[in-house]
Amino acid sequence: MATPKLKMRLGDLLVHEHIITNEQLMEALNSQKASGRKLGDTLIELNHLSERQLLEFLAQQLDLPFLDLSQRRIPSELASLLPEVHARRLRALLIEDRGDSVLIGMSDPADLNAVDQLERMLSPKSISLAVVMDSQMFDAFDGLYRRTADIESFASQLEEEYEKSSSFDLSTSFIDETGDATVGKLLQSVFEDAVQMRASDIHIEPDENQLRIRQRIDGVLQENILKENKIASAMVLRLKLMAGLDISEKRIPQDGRFHMKIAGHEIDVRMSTMPVQHGESVVMRLLDQSAGLLSLDQTGMPEDLVKRVRHQITRPHGMVLVTGPTGSGKTTTLYAALSELNEATKKIITVEDPVEYRLPRINQVQVNTKVGLTFSTVLRTALRQDPDIMMVGEMRDQETVEIGLRGALTGHLVLSTLHTNDAITSALRLIDMGAAGFLVGSSLRAIIAQRLVRRVCEHCVEEHIPDPQELMWLSNLAGEKANSVKFVQGKGCQSCQYTGYKGRIGVFELLEMNEPMMSALKRDDTQAFTDLSKANPSFKPLALSAFDYASEGITTVEEVLRLVETVEVS
Repeated sequence: MATPKLKMRLGDLLVHEHIITNEQLMEALNSQKASGRKLGDTLIELNHLSERQLLEFLAQQLDLPFLDLSQRRIPSELASLLPEVHARRLRALLIEDRGDSVLIGMSDPADLNAVDQLERMLSPKSISLAVVMDSQMFDAFDGLYRRTADIESFASQLEEEYEKSSSFDLSTSFIDETGDATVGKLLQSVFEDAVQMRASDIHIEPDENQLRIRQRIDGVLQENILKENKIASAMVLRLKLMAGLDISEKRIPQDGRFHMKIAGHEIDVRMSTMPVQHGESVVMRLLDQSAGLLSLDQTGMPEDLVKRVRHQITRPHGMVLVTGPTGSGKTTTLYAALSELNEATKKIITVEDPVEYRLPRINQVQVNTKVGLTFSTVLRTALRQDPDIMMVGEMRDQETVEIGLRGALTGHLVLSTLHTNDAITSALRLIDMGAAGFLVGSSLRAIIAQRLVRRVCEHCVEEHIPDPQELMWLSNLAGEKANSVKFVQGKGCQSCQYTGYKGRIGVFELLEMNEPMMSALKRDDTQAFTDLSKANPSFKPLALSAFDYASEGITTVEEVLRLVETVEVS
């Protein structure tokens, strides 16, 4: 094919067409000298134009089509004709097979070296070029170049190897060198696929005739079924060795953890095993240590809420609770608060089960009930260590609650979590757990309740008109405002694996204690406390916060109603 060329330099063309100013070009050129990045990437980073603007202009100048990948469904078998390593290196995606030729999408079709390499690789087929967005292309890479085929191949190979073995009993025998290598490759592929898809958990579940490997992506499980059910015990055995668990014990649950590096990511794996009818079920929580801790600004909290939370966590004493069900992001919020409080002038002690992120300068204690190192035991000792701030992983029992509240009352800032559905019921839960009302009313300063909702995929977003039942729900929630809002949904595309969602964002409510509310708690008047909390002008319930996200086009009506149902359960 004739390689497309620009007649003028890109920057000069953009100025000539009045897309950017000469001053913006000079700023980008100066920034480019320092960073070494391409001019187009630098202009996008400086917000002088969008990626779509740049690439549509580039396509026009090169007389090439600009393709929106969200409107195309690309078979993974087709994309794999160009191996992943070359596709990512050359930033090129095979989009369509036209018989004697193929259509290749590139974000920089003016890269002559890349085009030449593609022509050699795909010969004797000729190539046609189209311009596509980098962000859409790399999202497509993650979905198209999954490790599913590798997983199935290694699973089949592993089963064949053991069926040929004279002593095929994976539940009792140690695996030999050949099988060990294959099961290692199988697990490596499982972890690589999970990291690539941004999964938070991996579930390995043996059934009578099949093996399920499920990944929790954006809070929802996605399933891959393997017919080689006999290999489950070999996988569990290898994982137990990695986590330092007792490989001979299959009758009781075990917990462990291990660390591994996957595709440049430092991953901490928390592993739990449980005996089930057809073997052992394994669930692994993946914590990406290389991603770093989020700040409060990055959790998704609105700016005004961040300011109020910062005010509460910088007070010299009192208790601040973060509440919500499992998987709602409580730990992320607590660590974000701790990272902001972590200064040389403050002594911080945490009591956790388990310690999820290692933080410098902070004294982190791992609970170990087997040797008597319980939350309450460590908390008592921590109070004698002259701390300014204490973080208790979870308020699990009356003793821990009372020690934490008394610590907050005697000049310490105490941060902790509680498994409740909303902020208002959290204060009452402390009393239900046996803490005296006067102690709760005197110590508790603020409660943050939170959930995670899925973000609409920005590549396939479209308008959504609520049906009558949805509209009734929304009207009950937000009144007349529900009738004037334009809602959106994701149609489903290559980028989001046809789910319509990509990523999650936190939804928060903050209940700050005032004198009347504290007085109601001190006299154990739960009804008065509930009424005063709801009447607090600064309090916005979780459901309304989620509605605001839907009205801003960040999430969908479906996600709002799903959150409303979980809150109403309380």
